[in-house]
Amino acid sequence: MPNGPLSLPARLYLLAWDTARREVTGTAHLHHLVRAGALTELAQRGLLVDDDGVVTPVDLDSRTGDTVLDGLLELISESRPRRWRTWVTLRARVTLDAVREQLVAEGYLRAEKKRVLGVFPSVEHVLDRAGAVEALREEARVVLEGPGPVADVSDRDAALVALAAAAQLRTVLPARDRARHKERLERLTERSGAAAPALRQVVREVRTAVIAAVTVPAGAARG
Repeated sequence: MPNGPLSLPARLYLLAWDTARREVTGTAHLHHLVRAGALTELAQRGLLVDDDGVVTPVDLDSRTGDTVLDGLLELISESRPRRWRTWVTLRARVTLDAVREQLVAEGYLRAEKKRVLGVFPSVEHVLDRAGAVEALREEARVVLEGPGPVADVSDRDAALVALAAAAQLRTVLPARDRARHKERLERLTERSGAAAPALRQVVREVRTAVIAAVTVPAGAARG
């Protein structure tokens, strides 16, 4: 996929952009999706493991060099033990804000200052690299629709599509196509955790947590 150096949460955020409308879709639960991506990547890297359902850092001093992922590692390390589903929602906007800052620094977004009602300062994020997002979306659709076998898909790409679909990201999977791709999405979910049986369980739990989060009314969503 293009933008390989970008983390999984950063790629999920970019996929949420509707390049035609120049706006982000699924804003009510985007922070949950981005947090799920960060958890999944850290688990795929072997930096977070499952201890009887509890998210556990392997090494409190481990770092990835990615500010978003390292920020979440630090948050989990300094917090009391919690389950995967809790971490998908708990303070998830912290991870979303970190992703935005990272993408501004790397030139994908532009932060424009404005005032709400002419008084309150605010920041609006504008997409500067629509072509990169469109290329990322096209590659995601190839992963989703084939024709290549799921076994040939990388675990990161499989997780990208499986999580985007779980969050009902219409830029990747329109509602009318969900039933048609159900079986392949299940295989992509399994592929996301192909490195180990325990990792497959983690990916399934995180994906289930995303599905649960997006079914909660926006006003009742945590994080």
